[in-house]
This record gives sequence, structure tokens and C-alpha cells, in this order.
Amino acid sequence: MPSSLTTPPTVWLARGHHTAPGAADLLRRTLRRHKDAGTLDDFHEHPEAGTAGVRGFEARWRVAGPVTVRARLDLADTGRWSLAAEAEGAWELRWPSPATMFWPADEDTWASEPATGLRLQDINPLPSDERELRRILKSAAQDSWAVHVVVHEAMTPDERGLRPLAAVLPPGLRHRVVEHRAAPQQLRSVNWALRDTGVEVPRGGAAVLPGDPAPPGHGAEDFTVRSVFLDGTEPAELITAVTRFAALDRPLPEGADALLTTLREDWHLLTVREELDRERRLVAMYADALDAMTKSRDLYREAAEAAHEALAVYRETYGALAEPVRPAEPVASPFRQLTQSFGRLRIPGRRTEDDGTSGTSRKDAAGKPDAREAHADDGDRAPR
Repeated sequence: MPSSLTTPPTVWLARGHHTAPGAADLLRRTLRRHKDAGTLDDFHEHPEAGTAGVRGFEARWRVAGPVTVRARLDLADTGRWSLAAEAEGAWELRWPSPATMFWPADEDTWASEPATGLRLQDINPLPSDERELRRILKSAAQDSWAVHVVVHEAMTPDERGLRPLAAVLPPGLRHRVVEHRAAPQQLRSVNWALRDTGVEVPRGGAAVLPGDPAPPGHGAEDFTVRSVFLDGTEPAELITAVTRFAALDRPLPEGADALLTTLREDWHLLTVREELDRERRLVAMYADALDAMTKSRDLYREAAEAAHEALAVYRETYGALAEPVRPAEPVASPFRQLTQSFGRLRIPGRRTEDDGTSGTSRKDAAGKPDAREAHADDGDRAPR
């Protein structure tokens, strides 16, 4: 989803697709040529280039005298590139396009728009196939990196009417605009494909697509041109509409937030003064951190001393703290004691099955035979 943050007025954003091999080498040659010519102050390729399939290139130059521009271009192995440039002041469209600082202006292998595959500096006729036409316009209506313009040809133009809009736009817009051309018979299909955007292209006119999400306060009628004369004359009204749209507070496109953060926080091309300023900021940051740690240590020590003083006062007032009292052994119940006492009693002359007295010969406690056994023996003895 696109970011809810707004693109800062100091920032210039663009993306594209390099469709030929050797994109990284082409970037290096172009940057070296600009530095040798004095157009660039310096450039840098990150040492970790190639990790995660992306190479990072930085460049720094000056515009309008002392205004410094810092830019970063990320190049993927697939040839897709994203570019973020930030100036020290509000960006002016009359300044050179940052894309031409990284890519050669006389080649077009890098100037394709990745969302639609269309050209950034040329006319892109809409396809005759209805399904493909809807696909392209739907993708264009959702794109928030580039400014998409749909121009309807009231009649088939001659060579003078085939002049690209990019050729007459300010330099800062030439690589941010995609121009779609609808043939005379495609007007109904175009407006049907754009019905969900609230945009309607007039016959023989043009409209700027709002993107997704649309800029706050955007009104479709404000960026619709009723007539565009494709006779070689400069379309002043259309140029004004595109320029006003580009100046709106537009949301950051998807992925631009991370690129802009990297540009600001992972910048390597520092001047001597910038290096000194950065070291001073680091020293101040470390000093603040050390001061906070020292204050925290002092507060802890003060709290510990106060606790010790409070404990000393308590001991002086109430004496030493008593030892903790251990719980006594549990006391047996009286009923259990009585039961145990009865169990130890023996009743004389009482037989039990397990008292060891069930033999054939029993003796009393003194070792004499039992009286009953003696009488029984006398009775059984025969008279002589």
C-alpha cells in the first residue's frame, strides 16, 4: 500500500527499468563522465553493492549556485531502478533532471516505466486490444511514482502532432511523465476503463490521472484540458495542468519512504565540513548518554544510602530485629493418645488368634503346664 506520508517539497522521485544488459557499467561510466566534466562534485558506489540483488549509487552536485543536491539510485539485478534526490531547498522544476546525472541523456534503454512498460520520454499509443487497454490504464491509474497523462486524438495527427509532451515540459518533469495516446475511435473504451477514477477524457482533449491515492483536494476537472491541438504548437494549457499537478502535496509512493530514509541516514559522500559536523553530533550524543548514566548512578546511590539510614534509625529505636519464630511441632490429639494406651494393655488369660498360644502344650507364665491340661491327662489315664 502507498505510504500515508507526503512527499517533501525538497524531494524529487522517479523510477524506471533498464531493458539492456550492463546497467551498472552504464551508470559508472555516466557518473565518471559527469565528475570529470565538473557537473558532479562526487559519486560513490556502496562497498556492499550487490547484496540482496541491489546496488546503491550516490551522487552529489550543485544547482542554482550554492544549492546542494544529494541523490541515491538503487539498481536491482532485474534492471529496475529507483531514484530519490533531495535539495537543500524546495525543488524547482527548471533544475536538471536527476535521472540524467546517472543515465546518459542520449540513450533510452533506461527510460521505461516499470508499472506499464511504457516509455518515459515518448508517445505511447494505447493498444487496440480492449483487455490490454484496460490493463494498462488500470495500472497507470494506480501508479503514484509517475504522472500519467491521457491525450485523445480527435483525428489522426500528422508528423507535427506526434511531438512528445516530454519535449516541452520543464526538465524536472521529463522523466516523471508518461504520455498515453488514444486513437479517435478509442474514446469510449478509454473512459469506460477510467470510470472508477472519476476522470473523463474530453473528445480531442486530455486528462491527468490522479494516482492511488489521489492527492488531497484533488479535483478531476482541475486537471482536465478540453482541447489539445496536435498541430505542432506548444500545448500550453496541458503543460500548466501537468505542472500544477506535480506541485501538489502528493503521498509518498510505495517503497519511496525506505529509499528516502536510506538517502538521509546512510549517506557516505560527506564533505570535510559535514564529517566534522557529524563527529560533533556524535560527541554531543555520547556526552548526553554519559550524563544520563551518571545521573542514574547517583540517584541509585542516594536511594541506597537513604535506605541504610532508615534501617539504622529503626534498629536504634526498636532494637535488633527478632529472629523469626519457627512453628512448634504439632500436638497429638487426646483421643489418639488414649487409643494408643489401650492398645498397649494385655488382659491375662485372653486368647487371641495371633498371640502364639494355640499349640498342643501351653504353659503359664511361670513355665508350668496349664491346670486344665493336667486334669484332662488324669481323666484319660486308665485305672490300674
